[in-house]
Amino acid sequence: MNPTNIFTRLWDDYITQNPAAKKVYDVLTASGEEVVNDHIAFRTFDHPAINVERLAQVFLKAGYVEKGQYRFEEKKLWAKHYELPGDEKAPRVFISELLTREFSPFLQTTIGETIRKMPADLATSDELIFSGNVFGLPSFDVYNKLREESEYAAWVYVYGFRANHFTVYVNFLKKYNTLQKLNAFLKENGFRINDSGGEIKGTPAELLEQSSIRAGIIPVQFVEGIFDIPSCYYEFALRYPGKNGRLYSGFIAKSADKIFESTDFYKDSAKKQ
Repeated sequence: MNPTNIFTRLWDDYITQNPAAKKVYDVLTASGEEVVNDHIAFRTFDHPAINVERLAQVFLKAGYVEKGQYRFEEKKLWAKHYELPGDEKAPRVFISELLTREFSPFLQTTIGETIRKMPADLATSDELIFSGNVFGLPSFDVYNKLREESEYAAWVYVYGFRANHFTVYVNFLKKYNTLQKLNAFLKENGFRINDSGGEIKGTPAELLEQSSIRAGIIPVQFVEGIFDIPSCYYEFALRYPGKNGRLYSGFIAKSADKIFESTDFYKDSAKKQ
């Protein structure tokens, strides 16, 4: 499977989970911008059948290589990022996993039982990252109990394996080539910026600035009925050159920590249809 096919499939699924992302893409291209993808991200759990290494396999087979590792103390996550050598426009891949052993017995038991509902052959298939929710119909009550400990766990419980977000590579924009300009443009067009930790995470001194819109609210079928909850979100990244003159290519843990909150509950979430 080549990288173009992988990202096309992921994008097609992603915009069904967050229609606002397609609207962002459309308003940018309509204004004459070229939208290049900086990175995509996946979420999973620290189970050997579905952990970071397992989800990375399809990208490694497509020529990607590991470039960085990250630890998120507050969110209790561990992550790696991957790049495709020789192609500056190839999206980076960021894959994180929840360290379930650091949570309550309830969360550990719930996630363990959830994982056991997966089709056995899927764990060894390259289709895993495209498969969405493979755990069966979720419970809204369980979803909310998981949220009390980890919004991240609750998200994976409902949405499973798909791109959690795509990211506009701001360095390739011409008119909106700073996050201040881009965020202002997005707000003028009715998009809601994630302001947790400030609208812009990171600084030029850290060589990476990031912002994002809040996750789209979509209807999801639960055992108890249909509820509107946050889904995927769209991110924006501006990279700066380091002392070697090359653009910084990694990620800043404390900034990503706040970006993760783009899928947290906010007003208008959890309406039952």
